[in-house]
Amino acid sequence: MAETYRHRLRVDGLTLAAAGLAGSALLLAAKPQARRRPESTAVQLAILAAGLATLGPRSTGKALDGASRVRLGRIGTGEPTPLWHVPVPMVAGALLLSKAARPLGLKLGIPKRVVNMAGWDAGLRVTAGSALVGLYQAFAIERQVARAERRGLRTYYRMPGSELGTGTRLGWTRRRLVRAGRG
Repeated sequence: MAETYRHRLRVDGLTLAAAGLAGSALLLAAKPQARRRPESTAVQLAILAAGLATLGPRSTGKALDGASRVRLGRIGTGEPTPLWHVPVPMVAGALLLSKAARPLGLKLGIPKRVVNMAGWDAGLRVTAGSALVGLYQAFAIERQVARAERRGLRTYYRMPGSELGTGTRLGWTRRRLVRAGRG
C-alpha cells in the first residue's frame, strides 16, 4: 500500500531539514565567505519563514480542498520519491550561487552585477532556507493535514501528476471508526 501523505511530509521534510542543516554547517566550517553579510542572510531567512507561515497553510488547504475520493487500490503513485532526490535541488542551488558558478552565470546572460554578488553566503541562504522549509513541512504542514484527516475521517495520499510547478494532487480514502470493545 502507498505511504500516506502525512508520512511522506514528515519523512521528506526531515530529510530536507537534515540535508540543509548539514550543508549549512559544512559551508560555515569550510568556506569563510559563507559568513559574509550575516544580516542579509538573517533578513532573507526571516522573509522565507514569514512566507511559509502565510502561504503554507493556504496552499496546503487548497490541496486538501481539491482532493478527490479514491478507491484503496488506486491510491498514491505506488513508488515514493527516493529520499536521495530530496536534497538535490538544494545542492544544485547552493553550487549555482557560489563563486565557482560565476562563469556559468555570465554565459547564461545573468547581469554581471548579480553574478558578482553570488558567493558561498548565497549558498548558505539556500541550505539554511532548505532546512527551514523541511522543518516547516515535517511539522507545520503535517499537523495541518493531521487535523484535516481527523475532522473529515479521511486519509490523504499524494497522487500521480503532482509536480513542483503544478502543485500537489491529493486523493483520500474514508477512515473507518473503530469503537472501543470491537475489533
